Amino acid sequence: MTTATPVHLGDGLNVSPLGFGGMALTPVYGDVDQNDALRTLHHAVDAGVTFIDTADIYGGGSNEELIARLLKERRDEVQLATKFGLVGTPSAGYTDIRGDRIHVRQAVEASLRRLGTDTIDLYYMHRRDLRVPIVETVEAMAELVQQGKVRHLGLSEVTAEELREASSIHPIAAVQSEWSIWSRDVERNVVPAAAGLGVGFVPYSPLGRGFLTGTVDASQLGSDDFRRKIPRFAESAADANQVVVAAVQSVAAEHSVAGLPATPAQVALAWLLAQGRRLGLPVVPIPGTRKAERIDENLGALGLNFTQAQLEKLDAAADAVVGSRSADPNWVSQGRE
Repeated sequence: MTTATPVHLGDGLNVSPLGFGGMALTPVYGDVDQNDALRTLHHAVDAGVTFIDTADIYGGGSNEELIARLLKERRDEVQLATKFGLVGTPSAGYTDIRGDRIHVRQAVEASLRRLGTDTIDLYYMHRRDLRVPIVETVEAMAELVQQGKVRHLGLSEVTAEELREASSIHPIAAVQSEWSIWSRDVERNVVPAAAGLGVGFVPYSPLGRGFLTGTVDASQLGSDDFRRKIPRFAESAADANQVVVAAVQSVAAEHSVAGLPATPAQVALAWLLAQGRRLGLPVVPIPGTRKAERIDENLGALGLNFTQAQLEKLDAAADAVVGSRSADPNWVSQGRE
């Protein structure tokens, strides 16, 4: 078990220095055995990864139900995050985004029921409903804090201006958006805004949906694999993006962790932690995995540091990335800034 110091995100929320992204334990990347998934969750908490992230649409609600099985035994060991706002599922597709007050109230009650808990530690607006002023959505979320159903508020894939508007209504503990060596658009506006407001950052897909580990062959993805919808996973783009993987692998080869060579996953995660220090805000990545041994591997990133030359090598590779990180740029903050 790691004894790493907890990280203060914002608004008094302390979490483990790495989180766990629950979406990996759903059929979004292929079938998954729920008992195996539960064992993976228990191993994460045993190892010190206590910040568990899910959403009401992961597995059509089944991911929250899975995590409820963990919480039944270990609620006081976990900082629980879930989200509302999307209608549909990642694998089948989304049909709507809702940020209206009625939906916020309905969504939190459904999540609390599925999770089998009275309180959610961090409740995110999953995506921005452009038909509803963000102030209205955050006011509805703030009421949940007053009622004791939610402890802290978060926002996912918001622009810098949306974050500022939301923060004027209620303290925001964290922004969750895609951020990694090959997804750096948030560094232009959102990250500086979060740093200025005292808001933590929770990068999702910190390993580039597996691509940065060097173990993903885009041409071999299953027909039901969510990544097939993402432009940078198209075969032509994926081939060009191997330059990023090569840079990560090169830096990994120059390091050792506990006497063993560092892995590409450790380099990708440690780079995010280094970016947080450089840019002046707390950063807690939430890699997801189905394998317990990957959790242990990921934790090795906490002890990894880089030379200036290594950082420059990774930066140069990031500049060569081909293809959007989203099938619809307006779906993420990048397309609205």
